[in-house]
Amino acid sequence: MDRGIYLDNAATTPVRQEVQDTFDEVLSGTFGNASSIHTFGQDAKRVLEESRETVASRIGAQPDEVIFTSGGTESDNLAVRGAAYVLKDRGRHVITTAIEHPAVLNCCGALEREGFDVTYLPVDLECRVHPDWVLDAIRPDTILITVMFANNETGSVQPIEEIGGIARQKGVIFHTDAVQAVGKVPVDVDDLGVDLLSISAHKIYGPKGIGGLYVRKGTTLDPLVYGGHHEKNLRPGTENVPGIAAFARAIELATVELASVKEHLELLKERLANGIQERIDMVHRNGSRDSCLPNILNMSFSGVDGEALLLNLDLMGIAVSTGSACSSGATEPSHVLLAMGIEPLLAQASLRFSFGRENTEEEIDRVIEVLPDIVKRLRGLGDSRAVR
Repeated sequence: MDRGIYLDNAATTPVRQEVQDTFDEVLSGTFGNASSIHTFGQDAKRVLEESRETVASRIGAQPDEVIFTSGGTESDNLAVRGAAYVLKDRGRHVITTAIEHPAVLNCCGALEREGFDVTYLPVDLECRVHPDWVLDAIRPDTILITVMFANNETGSVQPIEEIGGIARQKGVIFHTDAVQAVGKVPVDVDDLGVDLLSISAHKIYGPKGIGGLYVRKGTTLDPLVYGGHHEKNLRPGTENVPGIAAFARAIELATVELASVKEHLELLKERLANGIQERIDMVHRNGSRDSCLPNILNMSFSGVDGEALLLNLDLMGIAVSTGSACSSGATEPSHVLLAMGIEPLLAQASLRFSFGRENTEEEIDRVIEVLPDIVKRLRGLGDSRAVR
């Protein structure tokens, strides 16, 4: 069955067959509890720790520095709230940016309601924060800096190495949400200078519901929930061993194939961007052209409501996004685009195209073929939200 053209890989990716095979094999053949001391349990423990070694090696970490979670949101919460609460006697000031994923922004909002002080740094027109702004925001009571590696709506990559150097110089814990970056660009925790780094499987052709948090040795966190002694007392509960094994296989494949897939994604992105700009007027490309992920293209179409454009493309069998999947259903303009200084109507006229390893040039050409007529028709309607 033809399932159409899927250009929403930044929201989630299809599970690779090799990853599904790993999941199925462990699910059916290694069902023991990894905390049990009998043979069945120890078989599961072996798979768990081998998977931990694989995930750690792919981000330049040591195995005992990787904690498995349910995904990026939990990892972000464990990092931000865990660090803030364990360090609250030293200070209550947290630095972040205005373009973070809701998992970080809402977590920081909760901290504010609980007595912490949060600084939300601005970004420039390319959706990037400047390291000097981070340095200027640090105070004697600053205990945590959290800046995403790459933005999930525009693909703009932040100067994480420079910020990491500043954080280390000032003795401040540094967290980065690298959910969108891992598997798309090289990620090494020592090169970046981070203390905490969030990752997730379903952005790299793995299953949903499994992710991880890198915790540098010597970094202490308060747990979010309490239970047994799993995951170094930071994430209690019986480990999802099939999901963890599949996660390890997914990150292994993604990092091994990174260079070749990156080239393919960049080709698709520029083919679509150039095709749109050649055939449609009053189009704006959002985000950095130079410091960006290879798989995300964000464009605004003046005079067209982004949601109407998305729905019309969906009727043609083409799946895209108006921004973050975690913000779908929101009627407000993207907080990311607004933070960049894009005016609200233009922000609401934006689409995010995000490419995957299975997308083809023929699919891109199909989008370029149908999109101009949709934009023209919607611009001609009095109510650009209508779908025809």
